[in-house]
Amino acid sequence: MEEKDVIDLLLAQHAMIRDMFDDVEQAAPQERGPAFTRLVRMLAVHETAEEEIVHPYVRKVVDGGEAVVDDRLAEERQAKELLQRLEEAGPDAPDFLERLTLLRAAVTAHARSEERYEFVRLRAETGPAERRAMAAGVKAAEALAPTHPHPGVESATMNLLVGTPVAMVDRIRDVIRQAMR
Repeated sequence: MEEKDVIDLLLAQHAMIRDMFDDVEQAAPQERGPAFTRLVRMLAVHETAEEEIVHPYVRKVVDGGEAVVDDRLAEERQAKELLQRLEEAGPDAPDFLERLTLLRAAVTAHARSEERYEFVRLRAETGPAERRAMAAGVKAAEALAPTHPHPGVESATMNLLVGTPVAMVDRIRDVIRQAMR
């Protein structure tokens, strides 16, 4: 993604995630697996980057940022738990589409809250140079992020402590799964 402002980058990713949910929902049963795998990966790397780059910055520079971020992290954990259970059951589970609907609702509500409570204030309380630097940081974090949900690893500290080893395991697991298809 070419966006140089972190907020524009994250808003574009939110739109992409909405489209990816559509892709999974509309996919034929035999095509649902690959579409869901792409969605899982996108959600995992997107949230990790927000947790490592955006949320810590909001805590520091936005008035009342602690409360704003704490609320977002609670939402992220709930969505990760739903995503993890859905991924474990797999796209062939009989209740997959029902559970996907619950996940979509949680992710959509979370994205709306970020856009309303976090991004608006971040744009108002930072300058273009700060947001460009954060966009670069988000892109770098996404390149190294885990590709599967890991509930309980929502803080920047936890992501930095366990994120890299977990990301390596996730990426190895992805390669093995791909080779077995």
